[in-house]
Amino acid sequence: MNISRVGVDIAKSVFHVHAVDRHDQVQWRGKYPRDKWLEALSKRVPVGTEIGMEACASSHHWARELQALEYRVKLIAAQFVKPYVKSNKNDRVDAEAICEAMDRPNMRFVAVKTVDQQDVQAAHRIREELVRQRTAKANQIRGLVGEYGLVAPVGIGQLRAALPRWLEDAENGLTDAFRVLLAGLAEDLRHLDDRIEAITASIEQQVQSDPVAKRLMTLRGVGPLTASALAGALGDGQAFRRGRDFAVSLGLTPHQHSTGGRDRLLGISKRGDSYLRKLLVHGARAVFCHVGQQDDNLSQWIRQLATRKHANVAVVALANKTARIAWAITRHDSGYDPALAAHVA
Repeated sequence: MNISRVGVDIAKSVFHVHAVDRHDQVQWRGKYPRDKWLEALSKRVPVGTEIGMEACASSHHWARELQALEYRVKLIAAQFVKPYVKSNKNDRVDAEAICEAMDRPNMRFVAVKTVDQQDVQAAHRIREELVRQRTAKANQIRGLVGEYGLVAPVGIGQLRAALPRWLEDAENGLTDAFRVLLAGLAEDLRHLDDRIEAITASIEQQVQSDPVAKRLMTLRGVGPLTASALAGALGDGQAFRRGRDFAVSLGLTPHQHSTGGRDRLLGISKRGDSYLRKLLVHGARAVFCHVGQQDDNLSQWIRQLATRKHANVAVVALANKTARIAWAITRHDSGYDPALAAHVA
């Protein structure tokens, strides 16, 4: 059997396989359970063959398993596979579409993540979800006590300080039944604070033992959380050909809507990794607030840009530049050079 390319539609329990030869003639179609498909593929497909999958849940795990068997793995974002789905959508058609999409000369692929990268990203995802839960819990507390005429100042720290006072004040109009409920909510809030603090401390400890993350922390506006997230997303930097490609993956480049030879650039696309984009923008905003106190090339560049553009545009431009510098530091295994950070006219 002369197989040169295989598309695999992975799922939780059932895997569909579509294999073709170098003339794009179908050589094998199959449907296998989760614990059998890898064995079936290794028996039929020669070592070194390209295996394509959608970049979805468990795809990086299976990609590493296939790489261990000496196959060449290509992961494709789901939106790039969709145009190749013919007629009605089902798993068999999806596998065929993946097989076709992976052979396109200009197709973009997703780099296979290492276990260490997944560990880092898992910590950040868990922490971000806990922060969302804490915000929701704080809003719930504010809404409920507001019905009893109690209002805390803005800020979650002010709410933490107000909760013991509300519970101890016997004259504030809270009933005994509601005090019991409010004490439980306060305990929930403390538990979330503890969980977030523990994960944050773990991330910061990991950064101190990661040479790439430590170099990234030398960038302006990059702290332990951002450095850890950047290191997890970039890996060795080989997944991106240039810094702009990394900035594009974070949605920090302009969205384009051009036609008839007229180029029209809109706001940033906001595609890709919204979490890392948020960290970079917040870090850039902190740098922007103190740029008047610095006289290096980067600060001068920001000030010059701010005279021509809105402050928010300058902040996002700085976040874009930070992402590109981070890629260069990671890809070329170099340190941060402030003299090369920006060119001032």
